[in-house]
Amino acid sequence: MSSHELRALLDGVPDTRELVLRRQPTWSAAYDAWRDAAEDAGRAYGAWVETHTADAWTAYVAAQDRADAAQDALAVSPAGASGRAPAARS
Repeated sequence: MSSHELRALLDGVPDTRELVLRRQPTWSAAYDAWRDAAEDAGRAYGAWVETHTADAWTAYVAAQDRADAAQDALAVSPAGASGRAPAARS
């Protein structure tokens, strides 16, 4: 499948605005979504550092884009607007 075909396929998927989290939200769903995305981006970057392949770079950029979007959503959410970070976890 070419990148053009994949893009056309993904553009046809409706955006339901649903948020899927890996774990039970602890402070706010927006914060946990950002944290999950940032962790994914960190792992993807580490994979690229190890392999330096085009696929690994593409995966990193996609993960970082998701983390950036989650950070933007957090910034405008009631949890992010408070300016207070969640308590440290042990």
